[in-house]
Amino acid sequence: MAAEGDVELELETEPNGSGGGGDGASGRAAEKPRKHDSGAADLERVTDYAEEKEIQSSNLETAMSVIGDRRSREQKAKQEREKELAKVTIRKEDLELIMTEMEISRAAAERSLREHMGNVVEALITLTN
Repeated sequence: MAAEGDVELELETEPNGSGGGGDGASGRAAEKPRKHDSGAADLERVTDYAEEKEIQSSNLETAMSVIGDRRSREQKAKQEREKELAKVTIRKEDLELIMTEMEISRAAAERSLREHMGNVVEALITLTN
């Protein structure tokens, strides 16, 4: 029983810095690194999870080609639309009317007129809404 009393005394005095004895001091020293190691183990699990989620290069190449194809189709459609709009004839008087009444630039007025196939009334209605 005297040995048990000695262990309790060492545990109580060690946090105050008076320290002492081999069994109690080595027991405390073993606890701190273990707590630190558990944090490292948690970090290790996080990094393992991230490694499992790596993207394969073949999937990346496929995705990039799909995106590239979509962009090229959209660009081609936009160019086709611009060609169609360029073919529309507009009157200079209509263009000047829209520019003065709506107080917009020549390019914006021309674009609006071309989108509405030269119809000044529809262009003005769209610009006011």
